[in-house]
Amino acid sequence: MDDLRGVDLNLLVVLDAVLSERSLTRAAEVLGTTQPTVSGAVAKLRTMLDDQLLVRSGRLSELTPRASALQPVVRAALAEIERTFQLRPMFDPLTSDRHFRVAASDYALAVMTAPLLELLESTAPQITVEFGPLSNVGPIDLLQGDIVVASVSRGVPGKHLSLFSDETVCIVRRDHPDLVDGALSTEALRRLPYVQVAFADGVVMLADDALATAGIAPHIVRTVPGFLPVAFAVAGSDLYGFVPARVAEAYGDHLDLVVAQIEVPLPVLVEAAFWHPSRNDDPALRWLVSVLRQVAERVEFPDEDPPGN
Repeated sequence: MDDLRGVDLNLLVVLDAVLSERSLTRAAEVLGTTQPTVSGAVAKLRTMLDDQLLVRSGRLSELTPRASALQPVVRAALAEIERTFQLRPMFDPLTSDRHFRVAASDYALAVMTAPLLELLESTAPQITVEFGPLSNVGPIDLLQGDIVVASVSRGVPGKHLSLFSDETVCIVRRDHPDLVDGALSTEALRRLPYVQVAFADGVVMLADDALATAGIAPHIVRTVPGFLPVAFAVAGSDLYGFVPARVAEAYGDHLDLVVAQIEVPLPVLVEAAFWHPSRNDDPALRWLVSVLRQVAERVEFPDEDPPGN
């Protein structure tokens, strides 16, 4: 299947249904066609892919390893084909009912969601946005959504536009016994229990990288999937952790936390909007990127009046 020019795209639709339903009969029902029609298409697919796709396991059918690997790729390909046919040469946010999907960290969503929805209410009242968590981000993930907001340090593929930045800070409870004159020693960073942020397997966070560069192997006792849980994990405990400064500012007084000075240089977090290069010509996506940039300005400069006020 090296040359895709002769492939019938209808076979891709059948393949998606078969992989999802794991049954030729149920796939036929989903597609609104007959079982013999699906069987004929599957026979062609098995020849093209040199794979059985489905194998019997007792009374049920299971996907072959190759079929399992193909499933997300096929789904993303169909979504992109559908999006391509839906593209319009003109885009009017005032009348469009486009539904966007945005994936981002809990931190990015916490600071961007309110101003984004406020801006959409006045400029694009019928447009909706579905927010999702930030996890593994590869080319297929970019195709399955519209925009991913992530740190520029994560090496996310595709096109991107920097949005806003924030300092990384170390937080502890206000009366932490190891806090001396507002600082934690390097020895304390090695010894104290540490709450680590892990969005996805194999992704090293900026703070962890800074500790490693300084030769510090922290005593990890808890791992959380975002920045906001760090504040709650640290509160009332001897743990320490790293969060963007806006998180420390938002939860510091409420949870009785303080920013601890440390001798390790901490990096600046730069959040950016990423999208798949194949969507560069989508006027709706270009509009969404411009809106996110406006939202980012409100995040960076909250005390300034937005344009037009």
